Amino acid sequence: MNVKETLKAATGSLLLNKVRSFLTMLGVIIGVFAVISLVSLVGGMKNYIKDQFEGLGSNLLFVVGGKIDMNQGQGFNTAMMNSSLKEKHADTIRTFAKDYVDTVSPEIQLSKTVKYKTQGYYVSLFGTGYDSTKIYNSTVEKGRYFTRAEQNSSSRVVVLGNLLSNKLFGDASPINKVIKIDNKSFEVLGVLNKKGPDFDESIVIPYTTLIDTFERANITAITVKAKNNVDFSEAKKQVELALLRDLSDDEFTVYTQEDILSSVNSILSILTSVLVAISGISLVVGGIGIMNIMLVSVTERTREIGLRKALGATSKDIKRQFMIEAVMISSLGGLIGLFLGWLGIFATRSFTHANISLWSVFLALGFSLFVGVVFGTYPAAKASEKDPIEALRYE
Repeated sequence: MNVKETLKAATGSLLLNKVRSFLTMLGVIIGVFAVISLVSLVGGMKNYIKDQFEGLGSNLLFVVGGKIDMNQGQGFNTAMMNSSLKEKHADTIRTFAKDYVDTVSPEIQLSKTVKYKTQGYYVSLFGTGYDSTKIYNSTVEKGRYFTRAEQNSSSRVVVLGNLLSNKLFGDASPINKVIKIDNKSFEVLGVLNKKGPDFDESIVIPYTTLIDTFERANITAITVKAKNNVDFSEAKKQVELALLRDLSDDEFTVYTQEDILSSVNSILSILTSVLVAISGISLVVGGIGIMNIMLVSVTERTREIGLRKALGATSKDIKRQFMIEAVMISSLGGLIGLFLGWLGIFATRSFTHANISLWSVFLALGFSLFVGVVFGTYPAAKASEKDPIEALRYE
């Protein structure tokens, strides 16, 4: 038998048992679908985080309390929650690093319940400075931003994120309306343009108002925008030197956007490896299923094997046929799993930011092919070893 005839015979055998063939390849389908989907979703998380940081602006430095090393698993958010920074430290940076920094903004983040009439939501309060729009490249769609005078007087005024404004007020204008935050009244000054989920569902408020109204002793962090005409690494060094006038080296950490992105990407890369390994288990289970069904098939087709050998087929021909059947099952399962993964990502890409990477396609399809070869070898070898005389006598 030549290769063409062997391939035709293998295809015919699989088509005779369509349901069993499909169920056999189901494990491979699930495994490939899992690899493609999970890897793409983690990639989407990377894209989303990168877009969020790019949306913040450029030349940014973040100061948090304590000596934190993200490479050792210590997180930026943990540092912000346990910060011992105070408003005076922002003034210190303005004074002693003024030749290198453009804008310095103390930041405070809280989560509170906001209400307007019968509408109520649990949202993030983002306390910041009056000039923070220069840092985050944010613009006002309606109304205005709070002023320096309102910041200095700790006025109870807010600027709403775009999506939150729609949730609370619908199509009505929220300007000069009064909302309740923890049963305290605040006047709405404006609504921000759309920028991203973290901004669009939050409330921006003078940081001084958060300190006075909610009795916060410390600020969460300090965000610094370096001047465009200075060396960025030197600007970071000058900010650190300024803070060392009031703080010891282990009482603060200065991060760049690249530092945070690098740490996040490292964590997500580890997560990707773990998810691929877990998905690989599904492929291995699918391979075991292929081997099991192929062994059953060898037993069921003993007389067929004997007849083929009696008509001149060699052990090599028989082995090749069963190997082709196993590889066809695993490869076709891989292609179906890839197609289903693509459909899932295409349907959800608008809110997951996910894209199928080329390496994940090659990994999934290559592994599915490998599974077919490995788990199809033993059944094929068993089939090729059948004695034609004994096989023809098999009932």
